Amino acid sequence: MEPQSPAESRGKLYLEGTPSADGGSFELLSVQPSGPDERQFPPETLIATVPLLDQVECFLSADSAANNGGHRPAGLLTGLLSGPVWDETLRRIRCSFVPGGAGSALLQEWNRQLFSAGGSQPTLRFAAGLSYRQEDGQVPEIMRIYTADTQVDPAGRGALLQAQNNLRTRERETQLIAQLQTDRKAMESLRESQEQLNGMAEETAKVRRLRAEMCRQLLDTALLSAQLPPAVAVRVRRQFSNRVFEPSELMDAIEDHRKLVSELIAGEPGESGGRIHAMYSSEDQISAAVHDLLRAQRPSGLAGLQPRRLSGIRELYTLMTGDYDFHGGYDPARAHFSLSADLPAILKNTLNKLVAQRWEELGANGYRWWEPVVTVEHFNNLQPISGILVGEISLLPSVAEGGSYVELGVKDSAETGAWSKYGGYLGLTIEMFERDDTLRLRQFPVKLATAGLRRLSALVAAVFLANEGKGPAMADGTPVFDAAKHHNLGMEALSGASWEAANQAVFDQPMLVAGAGDSPKLAIDARYLLVPRRLRLTAQRILYPALAWDAEYHAENLQRGLPGDVITCPEFTGADDWAAVADPALAPAIFVGERFGLMPEIYVADNQLSGALFTHDEVRIKARHFLSVFVTDHRPLFKANVAAG
Repeated sequence: MEPQSPAESRGKLYLEGTPSADGGSFELLSVQPSGPDERQFPPETLIATVPLLDQVECFLSADSAANNGGHRPAGLLTGLLSGPVWDETLRRIRCSFVPGGAGSALLQEWNRQLFSAGGSQPTLRFAAGLSYRQEDGQVPEIMRIYTADTQVDPAGRGALLQAQNNLRTRERETQLIAQLQTDRKAMESLRESQEQLNGMAEETAKVRRLRAEMCRQLLDTALLSAQLPPAVAVRVRRQFSNRVFEPSELMDAIEDHRKLVSELIAGEPGESGGRIHAMYSSEDQISAAVHDLLRAQRPSGLAGLQPRRLSGIRELYTLMTGDYDFHGGYDPARAHFSLSADLPAILKNTLNKLVAQRWEELGANGYRWWEPVVTVEHFNNLQPISGILVGEISLLPSVAEGGSYVELGVKDSAETGAWSKYGGYLGLTIEMFERDDTLRLRQFPVKLATAGLRRLSALVAAVFLANEGKGPAMADGTPVFDAAKHHNLGMEALSGASWEAANQAVFDQPMLVAGAGDSPKLAIDARYLLVPRRLRLTAQRILYPALAWDAEYHAENLQRGLPGDVITCPEFTGADDWAAVADPALAPAIFVGERFGLMPEIYVADNQLSGALFTHDEVRIKARHFLSVFVTDHRPLFKANVAAG
């Protein structure tokens, strides 16, 4: 409570009202005190006091009930005064009493008893404690209002005491019911805990038996792979039989015995038996078996391993998952191999090997025709590619003795490359495994590698085929091949003369230099001749004179090329169109950007316990390819679009 200043006096403002039958809010009116020693306040002072009454807390006063053995309900919050206004007609303050707090329940019980008895309704009085300023016997200002005491008239105090006793009895009953409910929940929780303990004991026993079986299988597989001498193998088996152990403990013991055997054999004179050179885990065994099943080249570390041969993908599926009933899941109790890698992961590694093998096989047969004419760059992000080609410096300027050097201007290519994502997935259904469709599984990576290689081939070929054979538009708004602006588009059929003209056109292209004035010539001949299959022999007779029969070809002519300089582009649609490309090591023109490699990558998005294997009965193999193919410089390129004859 704030301290009273010497200029302040204390008093009370009284408000009275009759409670409502429903125990809710009811109206109060201010009344003047009747006691001879109590201060009365003039209307103008009461009008100024109206805002101070809003939200004043009301408490049940100590004298509101008779002595009840020392148990008085003093200090209980009964509610708040709300919405005070000045009633000019009655010349009094009017406000509402809103029940609330711990004491409101007592008032409501008291009110309920009085209404049920049918007698006259007693009046509630609220005495609001206040401090006021006094001048010459008058009260010009009420300075603050503290709290209000809730007072019950003598006629209603008996009912108030009865209400208090009823609430106390009801509270004890509520506490007793709550305690009974708490005890009941505790008993139920104790019973559930006991049931859980019993269940956990059963599960623990099952897990212990499962681990013992897994350890037995691991011991059999490890000893079979280690190929220890029989006596040593029996010793190790006796050490680890009929108990649960960690795999590392078994591996360490086998390694110790292997070293001991090697040292003993190495110390014997004369010829001795074979030495142990490598140990293989269960994962190595199944990995080598899967590589052999799908006819993929094994990893180098597994070359000498002789695993058990799998009959097909049905046996692989059941051994890895334990799903002998083909429900589409993983049963660790029936799975033959206890591995850190599951079935999808083993398949992914092997199928990626098959993709790499197929990529090399197709490349050896001409599917990678584009490799000699492009520049391949690896990028670490998928930001748009720019500034890939830096211009040339035409001539070094002279520097006078004692003179300063000048900055050399370098002009960059304005061409940019955008990334494209290609891919899809193939589903290995549970029906495929059940039918033992091994041949179909072998074909999947072959088809994926072929599709990825053909996509890359089509992207590079589009440089020569897009826009009706003129190529894509460059940063200057002109197609790659243009006779008027780029001087690299012709119409002559392939011959020794037209090939020479194409070389001359590439040779005469200006260098990409900064600044005005004449630029030096590129001074590079075209090296590669790109033709459709129909013109391959014609092109070979031009670049390889040994194949020529016409007198116009000379064995030592300057047009003679190297083996591989004639390239057959399978996508060329024009029967007589051809193109010339300079060596990209000297003048790069076509760039191939790759983010995760030129070959499409294979991902397996599922595992043995979730994903599509559970919801759709299939293992999904996804292939993904991020590529960007674009032209950075038109000058090393020449194209001849020959009209159909």
